[in-house]
Amino acid sequence: MSETVIQPDSQPAAAPVKDASTVVLVRDGAHGPEVFLQRRVNAMAFAAGMTVFPGGGVDPSDAEVSLDWAGPEPAWWAERFGTDAARAQALVCAAVRETFEECGVLLAGPTADSVVSDTSVYAEARGRLERRELSFAQFLTRENLVLRADLLRPWDHWITPVVEPRRYDTRFFVAVLPGGQLADGATSEAEVVTWSTPREAIDRWKQGLDVLLPPTWTQLDALAEFASTADILAAHRTISPIMPVYDGSGRGPALAFPDADRYFADLPERARLRGSQRPE
Repeated sequence: MSETVIQPDSQPAAAPVKDASTVVLVRDGAHGPEVFLQRRVNAMAFAAGMTVFPGGGVDPSDAEVSLDWAGPEPAWWAERFGTDAARAQALVCAAVRETFEECGVLLAGPTADSVVSDTSVYAEARGRLERRELSFAQFLTRENLVLRADLLRPWDHWITPVVEPRRYDTRFFVAVLPGGQLADGATSEAEVVTWSTPREAIDRWKQGLDVLLPPTWTQLDALAEFASTADILAAHRTISPIMPVYDGSGRGPALAFPDADRYFADLPERARLRGSQRPE
C-alpha cells in the first residue's frame, strides 16, 4: 500500500479575497476625538468577539450607478485607493451602507450640502437593507437622498493574510458623526457598542478587556495623535496596501506588519496564549 507524502512546504490554496469597507466614525469629546466601536457577537463567522469599527463586505448591488453622489468622483477615490473607478464607487457605497446598517448613521442628505438629522424614520428600510431585500441605490433613490462621499476620507488599506480561511481586501475610511445623528447598537452583529478616545480603547485592550485585531489597533494608534476631528479630516494619508505575513516558526512575532513589535509587546497574555490575533 502506497503512502501519500505531504512536503513540508506544501500550502493549501489561499482563500479568495472579498472587497470590504470599514468606517472609523469619530466625534469631538471632552478629552479629544472619540471613536465608535462595536464588540462583535461570538456567533459571527469572522472576527467573533473582536472590538471593531463598523463595516463589512462589498455587496454586488453597491456597484449600481443609478444614485445621486456629492463629493469626489469615483475616479478620485480610485486614485487614492489604487483601484479602478467602478470598484472605488462600490467601496464608497459599501462604506456608507454598512455604517447605516450597523449603527444607524447615514452619510446622505436631501441635497448635496445637507445631511439627514433623524435616521429613525428609515428604520424599516435599514432592516430591509440588512436582509438584502433592498439595494442601497434603491433606498437612496426612493427617499430622494444624495450620497455624501465628501463626508468620508480615505484612511488605510489592509488585506487579510493568505493563511486565513476568510480573507478581505479592506479599505478604511474616516467620517465625523453628522450633527443630530446618534450611533446605536441596533444590529444583530454587535453585543456592545461604545464611544471612547483611541487611547482609552487601547488601554482596555492592554488590560485584556477588549480584543483588537492589528488593523483596528493600528487605526486607533494613529488617531490618538490628533487633537480634533477637524485635524483628522485634514490629514493627508499616503495609503499603501498592508498584508501581514504569518510566521509560525516561533522565532518572533506571529505576524509581520508595520509596528508589529509594539503591538505584540502590549498584547495581553491571555490573548497571546490563545494565538488568535490575526488581522482582517
